[in-house]
Amino acid sequence: MSQMTTDNSVRRQRAQLKVRTLRTDRWWLAPAFTFAALALFVVYGFWAIFDPSYFVEPYVAPFSSPCLATSCPEGARFLGFAPFGDWFTLPPGILILGLPAGFRLTCYYYRKSYYRSFWLSPPACAVAEPHKKYSGETRFPLIIQNVHRYFFYGAIVIGAVLSYDAVIAFRDKHGEWGHMGLGTLILVINAVLIVLYTLSCHSCRHITAGRLNHFSRHPLRYKAWTWVSKLNAKHQQLAWVSMFSVMIADLYVRLVAKGVITDIQFF
Repeated sequence: MSQMTTDNSVRRQRAQLKVRTLRTDRWWLAPAFTFAALALFVVYGFWAIFDPSYFVEPYVAPFSSPCLATSCPEGARFLGFAPFGDWFTLPPGILILGLPAGFRLTCYYYRKSYYRSFWLSPPACAVAEPHKKYSGETRFPLIIQNVHRYFFYGAIVIGAVLSYDAVIAFRDKHGEWGHMGLGTLILVINAVLIVLYTLSCHSCRHITAGRLNHFSRHPLRYKAWTWVSKLNAKHQQLAWVSMFSVMIADLYVRLVAKGVITDIQFF
């Protein structure tokens, strides 16, 4: 019993370095850049949620879509519906904040990123960290990370909504099809990147065919799994690119709505 107790206590300890690090390169650049980029995303997200300039015909800012309250401009309402009625007076972004935010917060890649950049756990390979004990994601609050696959289902819905917004952006102010401005192009690119990032998720790969024992018996699921696996190899890159694309798309719509810039019209 004493030997078992000793072994368990050893396993709870981090591998300790007697010096801060033996590395001579600028290892701190990566966590510093990650910290700055993720902090920028969080700060911008909170600002965008409470900013009222989220719609200018035919564009809806991604951080406020879908718009589901009657307080939303008529053209901004998703499919023309307002299921939350007049009683919901908070910014529309509050309604859908939890889905994309929860998906990214629990994402396997983002976990590694903010564990290293915000908690320094560890800040880089072969670098000492301030935490002496390690319990993994088995205790509160990190055990909540295990709900990632459920946020994935919500992220699929958000990806579909942004794709719908991108299609609607091909209509002009009078509802006629054939319009295309720079905002249309930006929203289309953002929707594609958001969908690819969502589908490249590790949970998506597992759900597609991760539990099959015989691929030969499920050829369609195997092909889907192969395609998702290729996307999964680019999950880190898609996480970063889609994060910046959604900020750029959102900011562009808001700047046009505020009259700060004018949307470039192609036809």
